[in-house]
This record gives sequence, C-alpha cells and structure tokens, in this order.
Amino acid sequence: MSVYQKLFELGSKYVGKGKLFKVGFNLSPMYRRSTARVVHVSKDLMQVTIKLPLSYKNKNYVNSIFGGSMFSAVDPIPMVQLINVLGDDYVVWDKSAQIFFKRPAREHLYADFTYTPDELDSIRKRVAQETEIEILKTTLLTDKTRTKVYCEVRKTIYIADKAYYKKKRQKSKSSN
Repeated sequence: MSVYQKLFELGSKYVGKGKLFKVGFNLSPMYRRSTARVVHVSKDLMQVTIKLPLSYKNKNYVNSIFGGSMFSAVDPIPMVQLINVLGDDYVVWDKSAQIFFKRPAREHLYADFTYTPDELDSIRKRVAQETEIEILKTTLLTDKTRTKVYCEVRKTIYIADKAYYKKKRQKSKSSN
C-alpha cells in the first residue's frame, strides 16, 4: 500500500472521501506540477472534475497550453478514481494511453471523469468471469461550456481479481 493510499484510508475516516480525494490531489506534488486542480469530486467518487488554467507555468512556445500539461492533468485520475470506487478486491493499473490534440488551447480547460453504477457492475462481472480485463476510458479536455474539444486522452486500464493477480505474480517469480 502506498503512502497516498494509507493517508487516504486514514483521512477518509475523518473527512468525506470526496473532499479528501480533492484536497489530496490538489496538495500532491506529483499532481500540482501538472498545473491542474481538482475542482469537484462527488461524495461517492463517481464524478470528478478538473480545471487546467492557462498560465505562464504551462504555456508553450506558441502561447497555448503545453501538451504535457494536458496529459499530466488527466493521467492519474481514471485509475485512482477506479481503485477507490471498486474496492480492495481488485488490482488496477494504467496500461497505455493515447493523446489526440484537436486544437491549440488558449483558454482554461476542463475535464470530467465519470464511472456509472452500470459500468462498475460490468467491470465486476467481467473480472469474475475472466479474472483480468482491460477497459478503455476516454477523457475530453474542453472549454468551460464543454462545447469545444481541445484534447482527447484514451487510457487503457488493466483490472484483475486481486487473488488471481497475486498467484500470477508468484508464478512469474518462480519461473525466473
């Protein structure tokens, strides 16, 4: 268990999970460097919204938001969010990502991250049947009205039954 997970587990006993998720990300050095901020998290962690402001800290050579800032703003959210909504019986890892730039971003950007109860049920059922799966989550970085898309990030997330994953790791260690 990472330091972040331990702090989240301890802190969520005193502060709601949604508030702790928001504050934790916004104080985390790894996320602060992206220049983005988490602006909303639902109590059940199923919905997260971020804002990536245009600033001198993230402007590139042509005065638009640097692509690396766009990617780092959205990169950790879907995986960390899923770890916390699925629970301790699963292993969740980022497997791959693709980023597609649609237009130069010369204004503040926003992104929404959502998991639905149906999506979680589907994940749990598939993992129960297949023991390990991959899902694709797509995130759009947009303007405040959510009408203009500046960037699309597609993330492949690996999810496995924790007991299966431990056995798989033990087998790979013993074969080496």
